[in-house]
Amino acid sequence: GTSYKVTAIAAKAFAKNKKLRSATVGKYVETIGDSAFAGDGQLKKITVQTNVLKNVGKKALKGIHKDCKIKVPGKKWKDYQKKFKKKGQKSSVRIVK
Repeated sequence: GTSYKVTAIAAKAFAKNKKLRSATVGKYVETIGDSAFAGDGQLKKITVQTNVLKNVGKKALKGIHKDCKIKVPGKKWKDYQKKFKKKGQKSSVRIVK
């Protein structure tokens, strides 16, 4: 019956999880660790609910599906585009509002 505010996704937290198809980053998350979603080949949708994301780790998105869509809050779109740039994903991965 206890709830916690998740403020970070640890390094390699979901790495090599072959069955993961979608992920939601909660509204209190400030950091996504290195290689957090690395090797998740079926991951096609990431929804980012947070407005306080400060850091995305190296290779955090390496090996995700080439058609993955990362949905971010509209007001933070430009900022998050920079934060998610060159984190290991293919160039076909899109960051959308």
